Amino acid sequence: MHAVAQMVKELEITSNPERILEVEQFIEEIRDFLGFKDDVFGNVMIAVTEAVNNSIRHGNRGDGSKLVRIRCASLNPYRIMMAVEDEGHGFDPETLPDPTAPENVMRESGRGVFLMRQLSDEIHFQDSGRRVEMVFNI
Repeated sequence: MHAVAQMVKELEITSNPERILEVEQFIEEIRDFLGFKDDVFGNVMIAVTEAVNNSIRHGNRGDGSKLVRIRCASLNPYRIMMAVEDEGHGFDPETLPDPTAPENVMRESGRGVFLMRQLSDEIHFQDSGRRVEMVFNI
């Protein structure tokens, strides 16, 4: 791992699901720069792409004129914060149905926030749910 005092990297995409490839490349560049482990890389990749997909589909409702902003900041040499922000109306994460409840297990959607909570070391929803910040120990 590199001794990095402060690293900030940002990416801005339009609300088009095809732009997810750019998000994946962005995360790979961060991994290559900071040198974190494969299991952490997998957690960051899944959690951040879920957040971006949610921002595109639910936050910005697929409106290609609206943006999704992804920001990575090193908090110290052992922790990074990944933030995803959209231009939607927001939501209350506490009102989401539990995807592990028997009535929801077979649903095809509704697991994104659950996965983000499971894969990150800390998660914070801000700005009425328009911004999610996930912290990962690298």
